[in-house]
Amino acid sequence: MGPTEVGLIGLAALFVLLAARMPVGMAMLIVGAAGVWVLNGWEAAVATLRSQPQLVASNAEFIVIPLFVLMGNLAAVSGLSQDLYRAAYVWFGHWRGGLASATIAACTGFSALSGSSLACAITMGRVALPEMLRYKYDPRLATGAIAAGGTLGILVPPSAGFILYAILTEESIGRLFLAGVIPGLVLTALFMIAISLLTRIHPEYGPPGPKFSFLERLKGTRQAGAMMGIVFITIGGIYIGFFTVNEAAGIGAFLAFALVLLRRRLSWSALNKALLDTVRTTAFVFFILIGAGLFTPFVALTGIPTALAETLTSLDLPSVGTLVIILVAYVVLGMFLEGFAMLVLTLPIVHPIILTLGFDPIWFGVLIVIVLEMGLITPPVGLNVFVVKGIAGDVPMSQIFRGVIPFWVAMLVCAAILIMFPQLALFLPNTMIG
Repeated sequence: MGPTEVGLIGLAALFVLLAARMPVGMAMLIVGAAGVWVLNGWEAAVATLRSQPQLVASNAEFIVIPLFVLMGNLAAVSGLSQDLYRAAYVWFGHWRGGLASATIAACTGFSALSGSSLACAITMGRVALPEMLRYKYDPRLATGAIAAGGTLGILVPPSAGFILYAILTEESIGRLFLAGVIPGLVLTALFMIAISLLTRIHPEYGPPGPKFSFLERLKGTRQAGAMMGIVFITIGGIYIGFFTVNEAAGIGAFLAFALVLLRRRLSWSALNKALLDTVRTTAFVFFILIGAGLFTPFVALTGIPTALAETLTSLDLPSVGTLVIILVAYVVLGMFLEGFAMLVLTLPIVHPIILTLGFDPIWFGVLIVIVLEMGLITPPVGLNVFVVKGIAGDVPMSQIFRGVIPFWVAMLVCAAILIMFPQLALFLPNTMIG
């Protein structure tokens, strides 16, 4: 049996383990270790098992994960998410569909603090859904806006998706963060345009809310200004080269902690919850990285990435055509797999192909994260949809999936725009200092 056949069996075994609900990190660890054993011998497998956890745990670059996660958790437990929604609400609430647009804007702001799509959907859903239902918004629009807005958590920096992509491909985390800024704003605008078009066709879906005075708008903006200032300090500091990504993460976490203390919004129970959630998330991500550390060498030994690259090249398609095939495959996988699982499973195979085709890996990182966002609201998995269902218990799942359709189309448009104009993602990374 050749390496390619062993690799295909390993991939099949991995999908079986994932279908059996085994955690993705453990599934990759088992398949990777077994595959290295078969191809390189027992001693090589044991050596990899022994060294990989230490390599992950001792890598100083990975400190960015718990620090940015802590910053987002502090914002979530201290009620700062309500300030973000209030600021967006006073500016957009009087539009037709304005509360849904305010939800999208608030999700963008919270995403810049949390880096997690699920945390964004849960936190903003609890704040925004009661308001939209109180103003008689159609449940499809209300829940669809929350589910779609939550996906911005893995596109707007600091993004856990970018961090994982950078680690798996050995790209710069800072450059990826900056690459996500403009596409994140473009997708936010496209979501708002989708809401505007939908409520123009169906005015009853999103009746306008009250209009606020200019002073009320300034007050609402000021409440959220401090937290957004932390975002500008961290991301802006990376851009001008004032500090590294790790330093930015530390500064962001410290400033978030200082702010919630200053505003007296942090109880002992809230602090305990924030720390425990940070530990759980960090352990989850590190376990995935350890599993990927065994799975990636196994995939490389099988020769599958090289064979697949040669096959795609032999099709004599233009580079963009091959790219579209890859993206369609990701969309299909997103119907069944969670986003992080998709990254760690596919990047060892796809990343070499992207480099062979001559595409910029930073640009592709942004593009692939947008496709992962689409998977978060695509049936039958659609994790964000299930999260929103947990908040909106009276809304049937079918209505929530119908509600995300306009936003899914907006993501598709955003991906197309990014393919046509790659500089939207590359301008900030290419002009950063340091």
